[in-house]
Amino acid sequence: MEKRELGKSGIEVLPLCFGGNVFGWTIDEKTSFKLLDAFVDKGFDFVDTADVYARWANNGVGGQSETIIGNWIKQGGKRDKIILATKVGKPMGDDKKGLSKAYIMQAVDASLSRLKTDYIDLYQSHDDDSDTPLEETLETFTELIKQGKVRAIGASNYGHQRIREALKVSEDNGFARYETLQPEYNLYDREDYERQYEALAHEANLGVITYYSLASGFLTGKYRSENDLDKSKRGGGIKKYLDNRGFTILRALDEVAEEYNSTQASVAIAWVMARPGITAPIASATSVIQLDDLAKAAELKLSRETIEKLTKASSY
Repeated sequence: MEKRELGKSGIEVLPLCFGGNVFGWTIDEKTSFKLLDAFVDKGFDFVDTADVYARWANNGVGGQSETIIGNWIKQGGKRDKIILATKVGKPMGDDKKGLSKAYIMQAVDASLSRLKTDYIDLYQSHDDDSDTPLEETLETFTELIKQGKVRAIGASNYGHQRIREALKVSEDNGFARYETLQPEYNLYDREDYERQYEALAHEANLGVITYYSLASGFLTGKYRSENDLDKSKRGGGIKKYLDNRGFTILRALDEVAEEYNSTQASVAIAWVMARPGITAPIASATSVIQLDDLAKAAELKLSRETIEKLTKASSY
């Protein structure tokens, strides 16, 4: 597997990112440790989380995912084995939200404490904050980089025009720039990224880390009807994919998985990895079997004809 650079940051990662949203939500600490160990043992190195994970499942209290990762780092001594990404900006209760200097400075120290590390490799704005000038946010991130608390910065959930504005603010003021973009992107959810962000990512040499890379599990093939929606806690978000286009995509995945003696999940992730400009898809796993599927995607070399077949089947 060849490493890919996160924008122009000089930080390189293998092209698969473990999504830490499941830690402290659908899996407990013991299982999380097992999966993180397995992920690293398979040779991978990129882990993404956020301060707000998994606040929605813990009575409005966030930080569970970061805490679990921090405990894993402390007990295993594997901080140097991973590129660690986390995020700031989503509401954490009371007035803890946004991208003001005062809040970022508070939030980064809280994340570092939970993560039990001295630095964050990639610190990302989790949401745009229209109430705070881009200059203030980017100057603050630049200060954190100078302090050694952060190595590079990225953005998630920003409109494409705001990304352009942020890049210009950084260039005009000599601030650190957003090196990565984290959009929703998978075989089904293509249009928004491809129409609004893909050209910008190429033009500005931004690393692209895709979330919902398996469409909340729909692209694993285990959800074929509404009767399947209770198979996991995330099933409720999958109903929207049960349409003609979704079933066409599943049929193509079934055929390619059989042809390559693989699984639908591996094929779906491999398609994202093969998309020009994509640095690494983010995907979560709650078992070693699921993790094996993700790992196999990095070794799956889809032919140009196969990629085109999947692209055509998922056309919008």
